[in-house]
Amino acid sequence: MHITNEYLASTFEAVQKRNSNEPEFLQAVFEVFHSLQPVAEKKPRLAKEGVFERLAEPERMISFRVPWVDDQGKVQVNRGYRVQFSSAIGPYKGGLRFHPSVNSSIVKFLGFEQIFKNSLTGLPMGGGKGGADFDPRGRSDGEVMRFCQSFMNEMYRHLGPNTDVPAGDIGVGGREIGYLYGQYKKLTGRFEGAITGKGLTYGGSQVRTQATGYGLCYFTEEMLRKMKGISMEGMTAVVSGSGNVALYAIEKAQEMGVRVIAASDSNGYIVDEKGIDFQLLRRLKEEERLRISAYADQVPGAQYFPGRDIWSIKCDLALPCATQNELRLEDAQKLVKNGVIAVAEGSNMSSTPETIEYLQQNGVLFAPSKAANAGGVAVSGLEMSQNASHAIWGFDKVDRQLAKIMVGIFHSALDASAQYGVEGDLVAGANIAGFAKVANAMLWQGIV
Repeated sequence: MHITNEYLASTFEAVQKRNSNEPEFLQAVFEVFHSLQPVAEKKPRLAKEGVFERLAEPERMISFRVPWVDDQGKVQVNRGYRVQFSSAIGPYKGGLRFHPSVNSSIVKFLGFEQIFKNSLTGLPMGGGKGGADFDPRGRSDGEVMRFCQSFMNEMYRHLGPNTDVPAGDIGVGGREIGYLYGQYKKLTGRFEGAITGKGLTYGGSQVRTQATGYGLCYFTEEMLRKMKGISMEGMTAVVSGSGNVALYAIEKAQEMGVRVIAASDSNGYIVDEKGIDFQLLRRLKEEERLRISAYADQVPGAQYFPGRDIWSIKCDLALPCATQNELRLEDAQKLVKNGVIAVAEGSNMSSTPETIEYLQQNGVLFAPSKAANAGGVAVSGLEMSQNASHAIWGFDKVDRQLAKIMVGIFHSALDASAQYGVEGDLVAGANIAGFAKVANAMLWQGIV
């Protein structure tokens, strides 16, 4: 893959020089710029107004230390981040990730992707992301609380319901959101929608925990129906990961008649040809916080395998829901050999560029993360609406809104791909559709 448009190629080269030590961020920018070449050629004003250059540079990047005390009384220090990438169409919106891999490149790639993902939902949300290189795994509730409180001691001054509204991501679930919001409320004296993913008893939304996984399935079902004339019902699926996205993708897929036969964590993967027992897996991971190998210990016939070879399992649907670049070229080759029909990304930027190109060349339907996993931020946006109007919506109402948004995202991506001569390429279509709204807002607002 190459950027052949001279203007975008030179712009990307400048981005490379400025961010040479940030490979994940450069990968995300390259993919978007590559997709936007027909837009740049049709609309030269975008280059004149510097829209591409401005989009590739965050409005604000915040980095800070997070000191906290562990259970042994020892002071620990982590690094926290928040990138406020674009506020062209609304307040910054994007999750917080607590994981040892978090650095400026990871945060910037996630924030850049978030611009277009949020735009695709049709809701007024800009793009942002944040987190810390803190690992909550193996930490006590007290340690996690003290870390979250210290993190919020800096973050609170940058947040607000009309300024920047973070949510959860990897390593930041209901426990962490509760501690973060409690400290925000204490520091500001305000009970307001400055964080989403909150508990239902203090301003949270129904379906938020399930949203990304459910939305992934709604998108995939519509993609199969429209582009192949088939349904998910009766198919087999492999789902990587066992966090919220994976768990609730498994639940919704099973509700749609799919037999999910494999899931994973960072140590290895399980195979259960009868179909994953969702309730058991959810209990082991959410309540008992055990490794996924515990599933095989409790289910006769289920097998556990160490390592990351989950994509060697024959399936109709592959749903990568673990982390970025988890699906590599050799994995794609195994999937194609085994007759996979569709790959839909539940994690952010699940696939390498070579993987995407190979899958598309071999006729596999491919749903990119910024479209297919937008369900989480879509329901976060609905939570913001509920908070602003002091309303509480029922589960079914939110779920219907989520399904409507995900179907709309699919059609926006498909329509944009046709409009710009790359019909059926949902990667390009999602980038173009998400970009169009943001670019128009930037043009109207002037050079800011």
